[in-house]
Amino acid sequence: MQESENKKIKTFEQKDWINKNIYYYKDTGSYAWIFHRISGIALILYLFLHIWSISPLTEGKHAFEKKMSLYSGTLFSIIEWFLFAFVLFHALNGVRIILIDWAEGARYHKQLFYYTIVIGVIMFIAMGIIMFSHIIF
Repeated sequence: MQESENKKIKTFEQKDWINKNIYYYKDTGSYAWIFHRISGIALILYLFLHIWSISPLTEGKHAFEKKMSLYSGTLFSIIEWFLFAFVLFHALNGVRIILIDWAEGARYHKQLFYYTIVIGVIMFIAMGIIMFSHIIF
């Protein structure tokens, strides 16, 4: 009888769970996990946009070129640049995760996260220079 009382199913209120997680102290690993999920969701959304964008291929060359002309402005170049940021972070963080899992990188996960950010920022700026060199120079 006493043993069954100890094995009660733990319950929790969802509001309490949300508050605990929102205000929970987050370290570099937590932020890496959050940003990895956000970048993954952004890439999935982009995939659907990409499929929708190339769908006029079934309607012929003129319809496709008309759709692509919408994406030739500076605004879409900037959006593409930030798409590159999402791809870059997701890829670099994926490499970081592999190093942590396979190369005993757990000891260095904070340093690997900072390297990921520094390398990512350098590559992001370099891609911006390449993409906008016709405007800059």
